[in-house]
Amino acid sequence: MKIIIINGPNLNLLGKREPEIYGHHTFEEYYDLLQTRFPEAELKYFQSNIEGELIDKIQQYGFTYDGIILNAGAYTHTSIGIGDAIKAITTPVIEVHISNTFSRETFRHQSFISPNAKGVIIGFGMHSYDLALQSFLK
Repeated sequence: MKIIIINGPNLNLLGKREPEIYGHHTFEEYYDLLQTRFPEAELKYFQSNIEGELIDKIQQYGFTYDGIILNAGAYTHTSIGIGDAIKAITTPVIEVHISNTFSRETFRHQSFISPNAKGVIIGFGMHSYDLALQSFLK
């Protein structure tokens, strides 16, 4: 099963940025663990701070991969373009967030991704990615 994990803005700072919310490990460290835990999945990873690059990746893999795990970061709450890109593809998308967005600022309660996603997993730390992978592999 081919699955791409796409991370949005500021997730390149995991391990440094607000460790009390996001933890002390980089995503690259966690990605290595995911590859070990899920050898049956052919995983690919992409991160960008640029909205258009995220849309390009969604379109690039959105007709050929079995699943997309998307943590669009702050673009979740602002990007109609990313929401529209998800609506346009055939590959199912699971929206993931490390923190519980509903326990944070009010603007984080809105998602332009959720209405077009297969599912949403929030608030389980980095384990949110494990749960998304499990849902595709079940």
